[in-house]
Amino acid sequence: MSDQIQFIVEKLNQEPFRKNYNLITFDSLESVQLLQLLSDVLGEIDPKHVVDIREELPEQTAKRMLTLLGILKYKPPGSVTDLSGFRQGLVTGSKPVIHPLLHWLLQRTNELKKRAYLARFLVKLEVPAEFLQDDTVADINKQYEELMEAFKNLHKECEQLKTSGLSTAEIRRDISAMEEEKDQLIKRVERLKKRVETVQNHQRMLEIARQLRLEKEREESLAQQKQEQKNQLFHAEQRLQRAQLQLKEMHQAVVDSKPESLMKKLEEEINFNSYLVTEKIPREIENKKNSEYLLQRVVAEPAMSQSDLSEIEAKIMEVRTEINQLTEKRMMKHEPAESKFSMYRQQASIISRRKEAKAEELQAAKEELSSTEKQMMQKSNQAQELGGSEVPRGDEFKHYVNKLRSKNTFYKKKRLEIAEITAEYGILQRTEELLKQRHEAVQQQLQAIEDKKGISGYSYTQEELERVSAVKSEVDEMKVRTLDNISEMVKKMNAMIAEKKASLAPVIKELRQLRQKCQELTQEWDEKKIQYDSCAAGLESNRAVLEQEVKGLLEECAQEESNYRYIHCMKRNLEVQLQRAKEEMKAYVSSDPQERRKAIREQYTRMILEQENLGKKLREKQKVVRESHGPNMKQMKMWQDFEKLMECKRECFLKQQNQTAIGQVIQEGGKDRLVL
Repeated sequence: MSDQIQFIVEKLNQEPFRKNYNLITFDSLESVQLLQLLSDVLGEIDPKHVVDIREELPEQTAKRMLTLLGILKYKPPGSVTDLSGFRQGLVTGSKPVIHPLLHWLLQRTNELKKRAYLARFLVKLEVPAEFLQDDTVADINKQYEELMEAFKNLHKECEQLKTSGLSTAEIRRDISAMEEEKDQLIKRVERLKKRVETVQNHQRMLEIARQLRLEKEREESLAQQKQEQKNQLFHAEQRLQRAQLQLKEMHQAVVDSKPESLMKKLEEEINFNSYLVTEKIPREIENKKNSEYLLQRVVAEPAMSQSDLSEIEAKIMEVRTEINQLTEKRMMKHEPAESKFSMYRQQASIISRRKEAKAEELQAAKEELSSTEKQMMQKSNQAQELGGSEVPRGDEFKHYVNKLRSKNTFYKKKRLEIAEITAEYGILQRTEELLKQRHEAVQQQLQAIEDKKGISGYSYTQEELERVSAVKSEVDEMKVRTLDNISEMVKKMNAMIAEKKASLAPVIKELRQLRQKCQELTQEWDEKKIQYDSCAAGLESNRAVLEQEVKGLLEECAQEESNYRYIHCMKRNLEVQLQRAKEEMKAYVSSDPQERRKAIREQYTRMILEQENLGKKLREKQKVVRESHGPNMKQMKMWQDFEKLMECKRECFLKQQNQTAIGQVIQEGGKDRLVL
């Protein structure tokens, strides 16, 4: 709290307040003075609040301050959580309310000035909906919102210009420096002209020098044009090489392909490009526009503190929990119509996501292909410049070509198969749709006929019976097949068992002998194990007893050692205290006054006497100040009144002198006129 008050006093003693407070005077301020001080600080932030609180009601003062504090987004500290208590403290000028508020305001004055300035233009005026029904009011409100958006954009540009590093002072310094350089150059040119005028044929030499300068500039421009033409030639050669490669690829594709495959390829490219143009790119543009709009809104809003961000995050969490609850309620309801369509929606969303993923993969593959082609062209150009060749020759090239042709033919076959399958799938899908439509039409006609005859539901019942009979027949067939399969499996298993028995007979004989040996060894192991356990138990009990004894002795040793160290420390402390007491007694009993002054008792006695004398002097001084405070204040008031009186007399005397001077001038002018 003392650090807080110290900070407030330091800020109030600086510009623009200059209050000349100290901790005592600030702490002794009354509630009205504190409220006036708070109003002055708010007036520094927003000039509209430069008000003398004695000229307005306390309710108006509290309302005005609370409105501005709401705009500045002030939140009372943890000790003043009750809003009504905070308002009451603000009205009464309570120190626990005013001090933290002043500390918060003086800590971030510049930021709050900016926020108050923006609030004058960005706090939207809420117009009731019934008034917006009027066209005039609606138009004015629309213009108001447009002007607000324009102000946001202009403020943003202004902030960018401020932070861009270009200040008017720097520009003025640059302009002044350039003007100085210009004057120096003009003077230098004049001096050179004077020096050249003394030379013979200086005009001809100047003309030759001018022509030389023009020729040099022309040479530089021609060299630049030459370099540009070289670059253009290089780019044209690269384009030519790419075009030749594309032409070769097209020739190979035409030689080894059919018109149907080419048309299919073009259709695929057209479909992909149309998907990009109609679906993917517009969706991405819309997302970018939405994100840009949101970012503009965020930038246009005033600066947010950590508390504002925490509030927004809490609201987001609340909305998310509400969404989850609504989703759970919807899933609990489990409506049949929604359950029917949910599967199709999931399939459609999965297909759309796959489509987007494949389109992105294809786009990335195309970009990678283009970058690879550029790298290939660069490498080929480098190889040509170095005089090398990257194309394989001889048997290696033939083997490579044969391998590529085989892969190409295999790829084309598979691609044709895929195309045929996709075409057949499309035809079957269309056929299925047509059959479904016909089936629905026939079902509707059959339903109408059944309704007319009075046997509605007959066809459905007939279909159910047929379906049940078909299912029963299938189940019977499956039972027959399963019985046959089981009989065959039983036969196979019996045969396998007989084979395994024949092969395992000698192994079983050996196993019987080994079992007898195992039983004998197990008995012997049990006897040895009993002996080992009894011996181990005896040794373990002896070991536990010894460990307990050792543990007790170690603890006793540690306790004794700690007691020894404690007693040793106490002994040393007592020796030191005894030594100090002996020295003090020796100094106190000594007849030497110098030695007696060194005693602690004498030192404390002197200090007590000094403090008592100082307290008496201060009390006397306080008494004198209290007695002379009233007369001194009256005397100061009289001197101020006397100063005002003398100032008034001086002004009257000066006015009188001016009037007499003017009268003399007028009289002299009248005399001159009479003389004339």
